[in-house]
Amino acid sequence: MQKRFKASTYYFNRLMLPVRLRCLGCSGCFILGLFFATTCPLYAAQTQPALIPALTPASDWKNLTYITQAFSEIALKNEYDVAKHRVRKWRIPVRVFVEHQVGDRALHTQLVQMHLAHLAEITGHDIQLVDTLLDANLHLVFTRQSQWESEVMRLMGPSSAKNVHGSVCMAKFALNAKSEIERAWVIIPVDQAQMHGKLVACVVEEITQVLGLPNDSEKVFPSIFNDKTPQDLLTGLDFILLKLLYNPNIRAGMTAAEVKAPLQILLEQWQRDDTLIHADKTVRQGQLYPLLGY
Repeated sequence: MQKRFKASTYYFNRLMLPVRLRCLGCSGCFILGLFFATTCPLYAAQTQPALIPALTPASDWKNLTYITQAFSEIALKNEYDVAKHRVRKWRIPVRVFVEHQVGDRALHTQLVQMHLAHLAEITGHDIQLVDTLLDANLHLVFTRQSQWESEVMRLMGPSSAKNVHGSVCMAKFALNAKSEIERAWVIIPVDQAQMHGKLVACVVEEITQVLGLPNDSEKVFPSIFNDKTPQDLLTGLDFILLKLLYNPNIRAGMTAAEVKAPLQILLEQWQRDDTLIHADKTVRQGQLYPLLGY
């Protein structure tokens, strides 16, 4: 499927950082080591744009039924996969190692650091950078286009490598038998991402997806997970979806039927205390927003 985006450019530390991204989710499976079976959804940002049609006003997303449906679309489905999935999320702390195969190390690290801090604040989950790969369970690689396919093959395997053509960046996660995410990978070929105006957006969307929001859907707006919307950073709706997913009442392995009641309770509470009303404003407190001119 071709992904849709509208090109836009911002500036950071005097380096041009074009930022539009849309991701392609593609399911795949392989064995991680010899000790536990895993399921590894694959997400790859695509390069070819299309026209963005008229969209529903952003204020409509605050409807409780709409948010519940959005959670079902993004958290409980995979693109190109008709299977019924359970809730997928991290239980263990997320430890992120950034491998730099290109220049601008400080810039790329700062972008990742800012987004990780924002995700940790929203979810309440323990998410931190680490200095060595041995200490990490999320391996993020900044590489170049010439090494793109070989890096995907190295970290994600041959089935994923088949999807590199037409893709801008990729992410994949591995589940244990309880539907808990135990390991994840993100690969960003920097020169390719910049050429398509997606460097910052690759960082934002791919890392967010491997927290357990793996699907893209045109039914969900405004969201970084919608191919037809011009979102670069997390929206108020994305903020709410992350808060829902990482609330203690939503557990890994829950089915769509099991998650319905706690979702309703949480959303009604957030409607009463104005969490929903203020979500668009609250999400923009992340460090990337003023940096990128929002």
